[in-house]
Amino acid sequence: MKNIISISIVLMISMFISQIQAQGCDAEDPTDSIAPAKIKLFGFIQPEYNYTFSDPAESTFKFRRARIGVRGRLFEDWSYYFMLETSPFIGGVGSAYLMDAFVTWDKYNWARLSVGSYKQPFGREVQTACNALITIDRAIVSDQLVVPQRDYGISIWGGNVNTRLNYAFAIMNGSGLNKVDNNNKKDVVGRVTYKVFDFMTIGGSFRYGYPKLNNDEDSRTTYGGEILFDINNLHIQGEYIHDEGAYDPGADTGCGSEPLALGEERDGAYGMIWYDTKWNLQPVFKYEFFDQDLDLKDVPYRYSERMTIGLNYYFNKAIRLQVNYQANIETVINEDNDKFLAQIQVVF
Repeated sequence: MKNIISISIVLMISMFISQIQAQGCDAEDPTDSIAPAKIKLFGFIQPEYNYTFSDPAESTFKFRRARIGVRGRLFEDWSYYFMLETSPFIGGVGSAYLMDAFVTWDKYNWARLSVGSYKQPFGREVQTACNALITIDRAIVSDQLVVPQRDYGISIWGGNVNTRLNYAFAIMNGSGLNKVDNNNKKDVVGRVTYKVFDFMTIGGSFRYGYPKLNNDEDSRTTYGGEILFDINNLHIQGEYIHDEGAYDPGADTGCGSEPLALGEERDGAYGMIWYDTKWNLQPVFKYEFFDQDLDLKDVPYRYSERMTIGLNYYFNKAIRLQVNYQANIETVINEDNDKFLAQIQVVF
């Protein structure tokens, strides 16, 4: 199953070459224009309940995210974006900290320049705004291999939600948030997507950098492919990521997940399907796998699969309830670690 998914997605990408979403956590809205000197306050909170079916069982209430930010425009061609994370359960810092802060010169739609702190332009799921995720958790491969998800750098962006072609290219530190660059090299990251048909979007991402402390020799190469089908109310999304070379074991993974030990080569993929019903209910199914070390086979805890069955209910545009059951599948030693997650989100 793993090889079939990997080969299929790579073939799709090689035959063609959705659109790149905003660098931050506020989803791009084509109807929301900010006039000069106007400031928009925005944010969202995500209180959550987790239950792990272990022995003994574990359960807790927490905040997944609690974010507040401002964005606005200065003169006609300059905009700014600033966001804080205030949840004590994410990032491991226990207090509010800066997530996104960048200034953009956007006179030309096909050459918008941004400088500051923001998400790496890699992968569809990572680029999806946190308040627009279809499942509560991102895929394991997104959290473990697109690391750090946020960084400091300069980038150029082209296209928007209304264009078929979108691209992004960034030069970044490679060391993550709240850190200066830890070597003399920079990471190069890029993503291109193209809407082949009105219902089908395909894309590819690439990253090359030097992630280790005070090390300008050991490099890391990451590439990924993605596909999205929007067929009326039916949506199908898939993504494959391959990563090899050096890595920083202390780098921040996505949204507070625990970093895993990685081999020389690692990869993973996910496939997800969801449907928008007329009752504001959105059933979703997601299958994923992650291989921490492609050179090791039949080794406990190095390869995992996960299935997520979920249901989203939209009270209105601002309030959403998500319920997920995660079935974690170990192929060597079985472990009782399935999870039930429930989250309510309020966006303002």
